[in-house]
Amino acid sequence: MGNYYSFNSYLKEKFGGRVHRLSVDGGFGCPNLDGTLSRKGCIFCNNKAFSYFSGNRRLSLEDQIIKSMEYVRRRYKAEKFIVYFQSFTNTYASVNILKEKYSIVRKFNNIVGIAISTRPDCINTEKLELINSFSSKYEIFIEYGLQTANDVILEKINRNHTFSDFEKAVELTARYKNIHIAVHIILGLPGERKEDMLNTAKILSKMPLWGLKFHCLHVVKDTVLEEMYTKRQITLLGEDEYIDILISFLELIPSEWVMLRLVSDSNRDLLIAPMWLNEKHRVLRKIEEEFIRRGTYQGRLYEGVSCKSS
Repeated sequence: MGNYYSFNSYLKEKFGGRVHRLSVDGGFGCPNLDGTLSRKGCIFCNNKAFSYFSGNRRLSLEDQIIKSMEYVRRRYKAEKFIVYFQSFTNTYASVNILKEKYSIVRKFNNIVGIAISTRPDCINTEKLELINSFSSKYEIFIEYGLQTANDVILEKINRNHTFSDFEKAVELTARYKNIHIAVHIILGLPGERKEDMLNTAKILSKMPLWGLKFHCLHVVKDTVLEEMYTKRQITLLGEDEYIDILISFLELIPSEWVMLRLVSDSNRDLLIAPMWLNEKHRVLRKIEEEFIRRGTYQGRLYEGVSCKSS
């Protein structure tokens, strides 16, 4: 398994070969942008910065999947796929609309999984029942955007949900044993020290989770964070700082949790800083080297009995 349990390793074990995620744009909105909670959104949010890697909402979902499959087949030789509903909040609609969107996958025989990215305050039993109904045929993943367990920081970044909201979402979702619960974490948020970030790791390590996805806080154009960065109100993590905190975080969580991603990237046309972010392969090599230098691995300092969601 190496020094950490990667998503690629999990997929190879589960399906016996290469499986590729197809990011699509389901045409959803976000309550933190449409005025339900706020019109400002999170201070770091410009959806174009990551929807650059996602689908094109000008195309139908079916066409997005077809075009993505064609590209991935040519480049990566993959023949099995997970459809990843990535852009905005992918449970923010009525159950009928969600059913219509998610059911597109049934048109494709080589789709083996559905991944849904959403906010912890946009889920309920009815929606989970719908999502779970796909689990007889597909591997199901829900990725909750938490970012930090610190409510003061959540307020500072204008998330407009609390850690308690996240706890309730996880408790509700964990009732469905066939749904894998993953969590998005941002390292380097304004006002967070290393010990604060590691405290998030300790808190999460006691929860019934399946996996984590890491982001490094970065500045993209047309965001509140850009204004803060321009005014020198924030300091971003350096590459070595990020790697140090990341590995220290991984030491504190269960070894069987799956790491969906260790390093985020961004649209080059929108990224302002840090520029090392898009040197992903080099940074991943440095992470591997640092694991070896420190003689450590995921879960080395984990204390307690893991309670996996599935």
